Amino acid sequence: MNAWLSLLLSPVGDVYTWWLQFRGQNIYNLAHNSQKCYLRGALNDRFDNELRRIRIDDGNGFKRKYIYTDAEEKPKFLGTMYLYDDSDYEDTGVDFIVVVPNLLLYNTYEMQALVDFFRLASKRYKIITE
Repeated sequence: MNAWLSLLLSPVGDVYTWWLQFRGQNIYNLAHNSQKCYLRGALNDRFDNELRRIRIDDGNGFKRKYIYTDAEEKPKFLGTMYLYDDSDYEDTGVDFIVVVPNLLLYNTYEMQALVDFFRLASKRYKIITE
């Protein structure tokens, strides 16, 4: 009779264990938000729990330099000019950069999903390895 009752009640125990894990994850998600310190903590908790080397920096803010045409009759001396990615300029660039160390093995899509979950909808970001 005891074996029969434990057989009937084992799914209830499994559902309760699943519910406790689900509740713990929801409490963790509610305790974190899009602030820089909380986002960095969530990334380090998931991907680099021991050394905690993942950091979040501000986005680059390079000003654009324009090359003029002959019809505009502007000076042609350009000086030293560097080419940057579109995301490095201040008007259309990223708002923050997630810097991951080289030696850290991680799934890029999983990290993007975690950042997308916690970031504000209007903020743009880039993940780079250093």
